[in-house]
Amino acid sequence: MNEHFPSETRVMSGNEERTLRNILREIGGGLTEFVDTRVQMAKSELRETLGAVKTAVPLAVMALALVVTGLLLLTLALVSLTASAFAGSPYAWFYAFLIVGSCWVAFGAVTAFFAVNQLRGRRFPQRTIQVLKADKAWLQHEARGHV
Repeated sequence: MNEHFPSETRVMSGNEERTLRNILREIGGGLTEFVDTRVQMAKSELRETLGAVKTAVPLAVMALALVVTGLLLLTLALVSLTASAFAGSPYAWFYAFLIVGSCWVAFGAVTAFFAVNQLRGRRFPQRTIQVLKADKAWLQHEARGHV
């Protein structure tokens, strides 16, 4: 007999004798393997999400750069050209700035839209969550079957 468990419980299974300690070790090992598998799955999905973020960040930076560069470098040239279309009007420069500014904001908004779409739907490890839900349902089913 074992010193730690003077009255060791033995379970007979066919021709094989198993102690309670061995059964608990098997359960612990299985649980450890189960948790490790789920953690690895979550890490894998997070790596995929990080890949999407790595794609979206440059798009967002590009969107910002397009808006700023466009507003600073090309705006005055386009405003001058547009103002010439309203020559003779006291509001020619106002109309020109309004039209050109609206166009740059629209271009920036379209680029930002594409950046946001890269991030949408990739916030949480969805496959891992689905597998964990299925595991929960299976455990509940097994628990009901053995009670």
